[in-house]
Amino acid sequence: MALTSKIKSLSKQYFEKVLEIRRHLHQHPELSFKEFETSKYIQQQLSSAGISFTTGHVETGIIALIKGKNPDKKTILLRADMDALPIEEKNNVVYKSANPGVMHACGHDVHSSIGLGAAFILNELKNEFEGTVKIMFQPGEEVLPGGASLMIQAGVLENPKVDKAIALHVFPSMEAGKVGFKSGMYMASTDELYITVNGKGGHAAMTAEYINPLVIASEIILEINNQYMLPGSLKGTMGETIPTVVAFGKIEGKGATNVIPEKVEIAGTMRTMDEKWRESIHQQLKNIVKKISDKYNVASVLRVERGYPFLVNDEAFTNSCFAVAQNYLGNDNVEELPLRMTAEDFAFITQKVPSCFFRLGTANKANGIISGVHTSTFNIDEGALEPGVGLMAQLAISELNN
Repeated sequence: MALTSKIKSLSKQYFEKVLEIRRHLHQHPELSFKEFETSKYIQQQLSSAGISFTTGHVETGIIALIKGKNPDKKTILLRADMDALPIEEKNNVVYKSANPGVMHACGHDVHSSIGLGAAFILNELKNEFEGTVKIMFQPGEEVLPGGASLMIQAGVLENPKVDKAIALHVFPSMEAGKVGFKSGMYMASTDELYITVNGKGGHAAMTAEYINPLVIASEIILEINNQYMLPGSLKGTMGETIPTVVAFGKIEGKGATNVIPEKVEIAGTMRTMDEKWRESIHQQLKNIVKKISDKYNVASVLRVERGYPFLVNDEAFTNSCFAVAQNYLGNDNVEELPLRMTAEDFAFITQKVPSCFFRLGTANKANGIISGVHTSTFNIDEGALEPGVGLMAQLAISELNN
């Protein structure tokens, strides 16, 4: 309890500094894989605190190391992403984005400031925990192939070898001061689907002279919808229920009232919770596209742009983190979360090492802070920074001293 008290005290002590960092990052957002000034700023903060780090990982990525007693005993990774979104901010705040058309609308400014705040605390307490904390400030979470996957390729999980990993994400559906966890399967894999339906164009009145790709595209969408959207989860090869979504959000055929186009483009998304089943669905979708295209004697193509894998929280580790959070924040402030079909590139790390990805409540309904992520009015109750910083440090130390 003495160490927990120190962490809480340091969280209060560093709150104003972390708040200043968050506001600076929010005001100066940069798009995925272009976080050059963001990276320089984070490096300056680490240097001023005397925390060792290396740079140049996937260009803008940073890896900080804080070594405790017996540094080779165990290593835990903390992840903080840095990139922003191509959104024009509409909030009327003093720290509003100064970069037109770019905004921290997904809370990565919060993640990075909390990563720095936890680093400050852990650096002060390095003589009171075993092992090593590795903190990854990563680029490009928002776009494929995902900065986490590239950081893994660059060796972030090695030298020293990472034993466990932790990350958090802002959660505007939960009040500030609360956190949420979900052990096991938590978030879906995500793939982008692009179908080109080829037909034969012509004058709409001359029905014998064309093959309408809009009709073929409609039949493909309906067939896929019948199989994968109703009821929304399917039975895998072992009879288990696997949550699955295949949905299309775009169809484009550049014809006119009396012009049948030569081709139609369809775009959609596929999400599921099992990697083998994911591969199976890819083939099933190709089979559907071919079957219906063959029926009309045309050739169509399905292109699958592979995205992130599904995110799985290690059950034992996540249950342990849940208990640590209850002790740190109080039972009433720690909740169990339902499964989500959204995606996150930290999933690449959860597929490699036992991990815990949790949610940090950032809403304040009384003050109207309720906008969702990826919106032009997203913001947070900045009071969430203090418990976020403290809990991140507490989770790391608890695991290292376990």
